[in-house]
Amino acid sequence: MIPLLTTVITQYALRSRYDSFPVGRGSRLFSQVLFQVLLASGFLVSVPVFIQAPLVREWPWLGLGLTLGWVGLAVVLLQSSKTQLWGDLLIGFSWSWLTGALYWGWFRWEPLVHLPIEALGLPLALWGIARGWGRVGHFFYLGSLLGTAITDVYFYLTGLIPAWRQLMVASPELISPILHQALEQIQTFWGVSWGIALVGLLLGLGTWALQKNEPHWWALAGAILSTILVDSLFLLAAILA
Repeated sequence: MIPLLTTVITQYALRSRYDSFPVGRGSRLFSQVLFQVLLASGFLVSVPVFIQAPLVREWPWLGLGLTLGWVGLAVVLLQSSKTQLWGDLLIGFSWSWLTGALYWGWFRWEPLVHLPIEALGLPLALWGIARGWGRVGHFFYLGSLLGTAITDVYFYLTGLIPAWRQLMVASPELISPILHQALEQIQTFWGVSWGIALVGLLLGLGTWALQKNEPHWWALAGAILSTILVDSLFLLAAILA
């Protein structure tokens, strides 16, 4: 599947180049597109977490096959100057969807391979960025991957990896006790301190990217900042469980 996706996307993504935004910061159009890119990036970060993960648990091959649907939609959008930006963004989302489908469909019981699998699209993203095509989507992918990496680091630092493994095989009645035990582990000076530090890192990186004038930086910022929102929702769900 990956060679096929690469061939299809390479054919069209060369049309997608965004070196700078045509109007200055502070204009209505600038603010409108900035907001739209942030909103779209945030939505696309949440889709794999709240929609894909449960889908591929039941129908892994369906989840994997939907990658071609996202790529096809991206190709269609890339062919019009009015929608090219969104097609570009969907390219990066397609890599996130593909790698997420692989992990949550077949390897979700093992946290150690989570980040390596999610990073399978990294060589292609870096290759595209170096050649100046698909920057919006590839920067989105990088932001999403960075957010995933920082979240995983927090799990390692606070000793939550065993809870991760337990949740992947636990029956419904055992999920709540596992979550409450995990909450006790993070409600410590160590857990709170690292939580504040990593959230601060995400906020700093996201805010820095927002100061740029190019849409690909906004996609990066949206993906990074949305990680905070998604993780916060998971924390709230654990508290209410």
